[in-house]
Amino acid sequence: MLDHVSLQAHDVDAAVAFYLEVFAPLGFREAMRYPTANGPVVGLAGVDGFPHFWLGPATDDARRETHVAFTAPDRSAVDGVYVAATAAGAEILHAPRIWPEYHPGYYGVFIRDLDGNNIEAVSHG
Repeated sequence: MLDHVSLQAHDVDAAVAFYLEVFAPLGFREAMRYPTANGPVVGLAGVDGFPHFWLGPATDDARRETHVAFTAPDRSAVDGVYVAATAAGAEILHAPRIWPEYHPGYYGVFIRDLDGNNIEAVSHG
């Protein structure tokens, strides 16, 4: 259903570095970058190489928590995101575990990104 998602960041380059480090276990890489008058806009891709996730400059100081969940191929990738997030000093909202209230086999980790968003890695094994 979704083609891409874009979030605003107060420091796009720092946000890109954060996502590339924390979500390396999911194969994240920078796919596109273009300049704007307010700073860069950066498209991040997963293993398919298509920039489904975008980060652009914040247009104001308002903070709006957004929840974004990234598909992990398996539980070990979810655990890898947790390890990388912990090493990066990210706030862990919920350590990896099974969430039976969502559906059997739902295994996810929830972290806070640099702009206060609730970001998840999930495997539906």
